[in-house]
Amino acid sequence: MTKEYGLDEEKIIEISKYKKEPKWMTDFRLKAYKTFKEMPDPNFGPEIDLDFDSLTYFKKVTDKVATNWDECPIKDTFKEIGLIDAEKKYLDGIGAQYESEVVYQNMIKELDDKGVIFCSTDEALQKHPDLFKKYFDHLIPYNDNKYAALNGAVWSGGTFIYVPPHVTIDRPLQSYFRIDTKNMGQFERTLIIVGEDSHVTYMEGCTATYHTTGSLHAAVVEVFVEKDASCRFITIQNWANNIYNLVTERAQVEENGVMEWIDGNIGAKVNMKYPSCILKGKGARGDCISIAVANEGQYQDAGAKAIHLAPETTSNIVSKSIAAGGGVANYRGKVYVDKKADNAKCIIKCDTILLDKHSKSDTIPTNIVDNPTSYLEHEATVSKLDEEKLFYLMSRGLNEDRAKELLIVGFIDEFREQLPMEYAVELNALLKNYF
Repeated sequence: MTKEYGLDEEKIIEISKYKKEPKWMTDFRLKAYKTFKEMPDPNFGPEIDLDFDSLTYFKKVTDKVATNWDECPIKDTFKEIGLIDAEKKYLDGIGAQYESEVVYQNMIKELDDKGVIFCSTDEALQKHPDLFKKYFDHLIPYNDNKYAALNGAVWSGGTFIYVPPHVTIDRPLQSYFRIDTKNMGQFERTLIIVGEDSHVTYMEGCTATYHTTGSLHAAVVEVFVEKDASCRFITIQNWANNIYNLVTERAQVEENGVMEWIDGNIGAKVNMKYPSCILKGKGARGDCISIAVANEGQYQDAGAKAIHLAPETTSNIVSKSIAAGGGVANYRGKVYVDKKADNAKCIIKCDTILLDKHSKSDTIPTNIVDNPTSYLEHEATVSKLDEEKLFYLMSRGLNEDRAKELLIVGFIDEFREQLPMEYAVELNALLKNYF
């Protein structure tokens, strides 16, 4: 690359050339970069204090994607963070991204035989160009927001999944994203298409090495759920507290389709993420269950969005926030019920625990109902740990830290129940070491 840090049109052209992309993608990147420079930061949420000229926007780490774990160039790094110990039995359905590139990708043969595509998004552009172009940038346009535009300019890696009609994937497909380099920007692009009457679960984990200067993770996720299909998207992020995690995630759900976001936000200096469902078809359903955990120096601005465009659509949003050490854990969400969405129903529940008097939490909802036959319910609570329950546990022989741990785990039980056992155990371990 011409220079390690900073971004300009020359570097974008160089990235696209290195990836051997078609001209339309190079042009798209340049158009997105122009928009990124012109757009302001979001006018809500935490301050984003990033020096864009100090970031590394692309880092080459491998000459080829490994399909055998023993050949993965950074297998020791992933072993250190527990990937192998927790998920070794799923190695036939995993992708792993390190810095800017996917370094490992393996596929379950029986699914490959059924026409399922599971690869990096870069590979999908090369090997499935018509399918890729049909969906890319259609749900989250490059000018949606400043960081979607930046992703459009420099996206690299990410996951591409296509499930043909009438195919059920019984085991989850998984991806891992890791940042180690100082002042690194990671911009993966994920695109999932679930065909009619098909069903898939996708899980991703995110980690990073701590540095004293800020790094950026700005991803874009587009999910298309066709008629009678379902997608469950599970995220457990454990970013270091120098990471700005600015992610745009959106799903479009057709008739009687189901989209479930299971969203775990632990770590990061700043997190802004609002998984969204556009309920386009009659009877479509969108659910989001999330946790946001903030400790000293961390700002979690998380939530969910549900856009009801059709009759008989339903959405359920459950948000659990925990703040300690002066951290900030906010819920920010939006529900819109269109005038054509007869008998739509939405239930929102936001619960927060503050573990000390210095921590903060706000609930910032925008709820708009334009249909008189529809129903929306919003409940929000903010509280401290229950002193009576804490006293009871300590009276049974537990020390204060262990008693608090049990109460916190119980508080997020509704979220933990949605996770496979391995991930629930991993989440417990993360929380145990967090406070």
